[in-house]
This record gives sequence, C-alpha cells and structure tokens, in this order.
Amino acid sequence: MSETAKWYAIHTYSGYEKTVADSIEKVVENQKLHDLISEVKIPVEIVTEIKNNKTVEVERKLFPSYVLVKMVLTDESWYIVRNTRGCTGFVGPGSKPVALTDKEVAALGVEEKKTVVETNIKVGDTVAISGGPVDGMTGTVRSVDIDSQTAEIVVSMFGRETPATIALTQLTKVEN
Repeated sequence: MSETAKWYAIHTYSGYEKTVADSIEKVVENQKLHDLISEVKIPVEIVTEIKNNKTVEVERKLFPSYVLVKMVLTDESWYIVRNTRGCTGFVGPGSKPVALTDKEVAALGVEEKKTVVETNIKVGDTVAISGGPVDGMTGTVRSVDIDSQTAEIVVSMFGRETPATIALTQLTKVEN
C-alpha cells in the first residue's frame, strides 16, 4: 500500500469502548489486515487517588465513548470499523471520516499514558497525621504538592506553630 495510515476517531455506545477496540483487533488478526488497520487505542490516564492513608491507582478514560484507530482508509477498512458492534460511526462531517492531524493526535496523548494524582486534601483542611515524628498529631494544611505527593502541615508543638512536610499517604482529613 502506498498510502500511510492515519488516526481516526470513532464514536461508540457508552461503556462499549473496550468491546469495540477488542472486536476490531480480533477482525484484524483473523483476516490478517495489519497493513490496513495498524493500531486501536482508548486514550486513558492513570489516576492515583490518595484517600484515608491509602493510595489507589485507577485507569480513567480521557474521552468516554471514543476509540482511536490508526488505519489506511479504504472501503474495506471503513466497512470493518463502521460495522463493528457498539460502534456508531466515525467522527467527522458527511459519510467519509476525517483524519486527525499530527498535532491533534499529540494533544490527545495517544502515544503515552498520562499520570494524574488526586487527593481530597486541600489548603486549609485539618488533618490527622499517622506515622513519622509527628504521629498522632493534627495540623492545618498550608500547601499541597501533587508532584512530590507531600503536603506542608502546620502543627502546634510546645505552644508554637511548626511546619512539617508530610507524605499525602500519612494524612487523613478530619471532618469538623
């Protein structure tokens, strides 16, 4: 094939992203169509949630109900994707799909998984500390550094306000 494969966005029923991606990959494998459809991706990010001293990693879809397909657009490849169970069609005006530009593909983060850290602790919250030299004390959050997964806490020690940098996994939000 002289044509190069390009990325296309396809719309799916809600919750059918994995089913559609797996079905397309299975058809490509069974019919040996690797030269037409080279990749199928569901853009996701890894979210690290820190709640109540526990760190949990969750995979979250960036664009629910969408799957990206890298393919050479022919009648055969269009038919395979369009007639996959759970697929409602290609994204684009009219009957023929519109390829994504390289800039759009890069912005969607197709090539790498993004990692995001989320916590329910924010500046001004009162937190209980577990572990470390200030174990069992409570303090007020002065700042939160998501990148290093720490927070600067102000605790009262010997009648003075003392700052301490504590890992987010050692903090529990105290409800007032």
